[in-house]
Formats: sequence, structure tokens, C-alpha cells
Amino acid sequence: MIDKLWGGRFQAETNALVDQFGASINFDQLMAAEDLEGSLAHVKMLGKTGILSADDVAKIVAGLESIQTDLAAGKIEFSVENEDIHMNIESILTDRIGPVAGKLHTARSRNDQVATDFHLYVKNRIPLVIKEITNLQKALLKLAEANVTTIMPGYTHLQHAQPISYAHYLMAYFQMLQRDKERFEFNLKHTDISPLGAAALAGTTFPIDREFTAQELGFNQIYANSLDAVSDRDFAIEFLSNSSILMMHLSRFSEEISMWVSQEFQYLELSDGYTTGSSIMPQKKNPDMVELIRGKTGRIYGNLMRLLTTLKGIPLAYNKDLQEDKEGVFDTLKTIVPALKIFTGMIKTLKVNEQKMETSTENDYSNATELADYLAVKGLPFRQAHAVVGKLVLHGIQTHQNLQDMPLAELKNGSELIEADVYPELQSETAVARRNSFGGTGFDQVKLQIENAKKLT
Repeated sequence: MIDKLWGGRFQAETNALVDQFGASINFDQLMAAEDLEGSLAHVKMLGKTGILSADDVAKIVAGLESIQTDLAAGKIEFSVENEDIHMNIESILTDRIGPVAGKLHTARSRNDQVATDFHLYVKNRIPLVIKEITNLQKALLKLAEANVTTIMPGYTHLQHAQPISYAHYLMAYFQMLQRDKERFEFNLKHTDISPLGAAALAGTTFPIDREFTAQELGFNQIYANSLDAVSDRDFAIEFLSNSSILMMHLSRFSEEISMWVSQEFQYLELSDGYTTGSSIMPQKKNPDMVELIRGKTGRIYGNLMRLLTTLKGIPLAYNKDLQEDKEGVFDTLKTIVPALKIFTGMIKTLKVNEQKMETSTENDYSNATELADYLAVKGLPFRQAHAVVGKLVLHGIQTHQNLQDMPLAELKNGSELIEADVYPELQSETAVARRNSFGGTGFDQVKLQIENAKKLT
């Protein structure tokens, strides 16, 4: 039998199933390094304030540091009977240095301890997510630079709308990722707050120094309210929300890549390194990674809804429900970081079929707006110009002609304002190049977008 560190008032042993059901060590051991870091800061503070003697502090520090060394070497084993990472480490510490280990918990509760560990864990990993987003942005920038003058159909309603630069298309995803990155950067502000010293919920009677522990742990702020400190999980919700938006963006991109590599489009080809084959159809080259990223998006959404649902009915301050706050965050990190790495690799090795893209803009009437604008510049009200061009498009469909191939006489049947100078403006390249309003697909504007984006990476 293992004596529970909290078992003084209990007479009977805990039911074995209760131990298993209530234990969190199977997942919260991922925070072992943060738990040791928090304990070292706490015991040093206890020494600084005179709450513990220098001799006791030295023994506890030495014990914690020995556990750190063994943890890094993979020599530490945890037990379900000790419930969570905090009690496991305290039990190991007790085995190593004796009863003095019990003094480590002076002026501290598992409530502020776990909150501190969780803050540290997320705080330490958000920069890794930001780094991977930046790496993907850099890959997009490089591909965009190489494809400023590559022309593709722009779509609305998944119908050909107007021709655009492929680089312009890529830069749209760059901007989405930039907002994702900024959301994670803001997330750091609410993660970079120290709960340590709030104790169970009401603070402590000991003369602790919360500023000292915050500085030791690299926190920028301290929770101003002890109830809030032990019960707040907003930073985790923000992380999961930000991750959900990130994955939504990657999923949209994945959906389009899965179409662009299909036989029907053939705009792109994925590297063999990021595709798989079929067990029965030898010719297949499947875009499994984009499909899997698209599929895993639902997993991340689920993690967000899981935590929101857990928190929605919890009264202040700490409740055991909060044990359910971590697994979704751990799983999300384990999902989004590889997803970003894989996406970066796909973009770096992507082959673009420029000819196929541009050809698809030449038989789709996506230059109809160019003709309407041409008439508007000549003085015809745009609504009338729109109607004229619509009838010419219908004529083209019926006679199997594209607008740019239609004889001038037939174009003039739509409007006498149309002259021979219209033909250059009906070319896809011209249509794209002329759209030089700020943020537009014009080649000069796309180059400006790329140069401005480089400053963000």
C-alpha cells in the first residue's frame, strides 16, 4: 500500500478503480520538466524569505536537480498510485532525501502548482508553433516569388471568375497564416502569467514573494486574484481556438491542393515524398497528407469544444473537472506542429504546371469583366456594359467562341464602342497586370505584397 500524501484524515484505502479513474499521471507526466522547474523556483523563494532554512533548501534543491538529471536521461518511472505528476515527483524526492522533502509543499497547493505547470508548458511551446508557421510562410514566399507572372483562374462559387496571379493566390494564405501567428503571439500574453503563490484558492499566511518566483520562472505578470489564478484556463481555450483557426486555414488550403493535383485540374503535382500509393491501383498517387490534415481539423475543433464544455459549469475555484484541461492541448500540439512541418515540406517540393493553369483561363470567359470595364471606360454605364457583355458571352457559348477570338464585327453587335484596341485587354496576362489597385493581383502589386511580407518573417 502506498500512503497518500493527502491521506491523513482517511481510514480506508482508496478503491483501485478510483485510483485508476482519477489518476492523471498517464498524460500529465508530459509536464514533468515544468513541475520540477516550478518546484525549484518555489523552494528557492522559501529560502529567500526565511520560511525554510538554508540547509533544508539546499537538500531539496539537490534532490530536485537529481530528478531533473534522471528525467532527461529517461530514468524516471511514474506510478498511477501517486495520481499525478506533482505527487509522483514529491514521492520520488522523499525517497531520495527523506522527510525534509515534505517541506517543499509549504505555502503551496497542487492547485497553484498544476496551474503553474500548465502555464509553463503552453508558454514554452507557443514559440515552437509560431516558428513553424513562419517556416511555412517563408516557403510560400519563395514559391510566390517564382510565380508572380504565373496565371491561374480565380474562383468564386468554385466557378471561374477572373484570372489572377498564382503568387497572389499564395499570398492570400500567407496573410491568413500571419493572422494565425499574431493570434498565438497574443495568446502568449495571457499565458505569461504566474499563478504560483495563490495556493489552494485564498493565498497563504506565509510571507511568500510571488514576484521572485515569477522572475525565476520567466513570467512577465502575476495573477492579481488567487481565485482566478487557480481556476483560469482561458489561455488554454485561446490556444485551442487559435489552433482551430490555423487548422481551418490549412484545411481550406488542403482542399484546394487536393483538387489542383487531380486529373481534372492538373495545376499542381505533389512530390512523391508527400504522397502515397494504392494497394490495388498501381497508377495512383494519392494526396494523403492534405487529406489527413483536412481530416485532423475536426480533431482540433473537438479539443476546443471539449474544454469549453468542461469549463462552462465549473464554480470557483478549483474542481477536479479541471483535470480534463490538458489532454486536448497536448493532443493539439502533437497534431498542429507536424501538420505545419508537413505542409512546409509539401510547398517546398511542389511542382506548378504554369501552362495548364494559364490555358484554363483562355476558354472560360473569365475576361468578361475586362470587356465590361473597357466599355465603362468608354463612357457606357457599367450596368449597361454588364448586360452587353452578358449577351456577348451567351453568343460565344452558342457559337463556340471565346471573347478574345470573336471577330470585331460580332463584338460590335454588342456595342459600337468596341474597337480593335479591345483585343489586348482581353488577354489573361493583360487582365491580371492591369489590376494594380492596392492589394490587387496586378504583378507590381503582388511584388509589393511579397516585399512587405518578407518584413514579417
